[in-house]
Amino acid sequence: MTFKALTGAAAAALLSTTAAYAQESCVVGISMYTLGAPYFAAQEATARETAEAAGCEVRSADGQNDMVKQIADIEDMVASGVNVLIVNPRDAQGLIPAVNAASAAGVHVVAIDSTLDPSAEFITQIQSSNSANGQLVGEWLAQELGGEPARIALLSGSQGNLVGRERRLGVLSGLMDAMLTNQGHAEIHVLGQGWGNWSTEGGLAAMEDLLTAHPDINVVLGENDSMVLGARQALEAAGRLDEVILVAAADGQKEAYELIQAGEYGATGLNNPNEIARRAVETGLQALNGELPEDTPKLIYTDPAVITQENVADYFDPESLF
Repeated sequence: MTFKALTGAAAAALLSTTAAYAQESCVVGISMYTLGAPYFAAQEATARETAEAAGCEVRSADGQNDMVKQIADIEDMVASGVNVLIVNPRDAQGLIPAVNAASAAGVHVVAIDSTLDPSAEFITQIQSSNSANGQLVGEWLAQELGGEPARIALLSGSQGNLVGRERRLGVLSGLMDAMLTNQGHAEIHVLGQGWGNWSTEGGLAAMEDLLTAHPDINVVLGENDSMVLGARQALEAAGRLDEVILVAAADGQKEAYELIQAGEYGATGLNNPNEIARRAVETGLQALNGELPEDTPKLIYTDPAVITQENVADYFDPESLF
């Protein structure tokens, strides 16, 4: 199977089937590399609900941000008889042997969200386009800065994480391109990078350190909303909220949406955990039932969007788990 991406209407058409109903005994395993952030908890909950609605037994595991544990979780699930596996991988390369072993045992594996190396044996990966979302966020930020240089505090998730890398580079690329297009030059300074481990508490601690070292920050760029929400607390405590534009490369956490709606948070990229998890389970069940189209690509992107005060009402769901 070639490594190609499917986006927009084509992806929707491929996965337009509502919940697939298992024609044989169905046991779905959900291997999350962490449940330590609201996004991942919502993803796991939606995958579970979708599988249970299809009449499947569900087994779920939290890898606790430990690749060795996630590998053991997958091995345990395969040994226990799962026939569909949804995996959010801790490491693109490190999970290859476990995923390959699962596929060799007849398990239908679908990857979600965090990148899994395409050389591994799995059906497809479903995720938002970090590059496309980041590009849109960067373009919005350039317009918001209005020709002012960008002095950025960068909040990253975890070292070596490919999703985080794609997200920050997507925003910075979009920002630079828009600055060049709009004003003929680009002045972008990443004054410091903090590691927030994807959490609100981590974003708060990292932002406190960055504010001390770089008091002239005018943009906070986070690789997810949770860390930016933490950074906002640090800025509020320092009396700096009115001086700084808050943007996240991706996620769409409802607390961020509420602040965007109120004009107290700039923008975020669309990365709906519920849609990704639902599509993944449906795809795994299609494979289990022999209904998966032969031309299913190995990478499927959801549609990108930048969520701002102008369009947040179209996306905000106060009842969402995330």
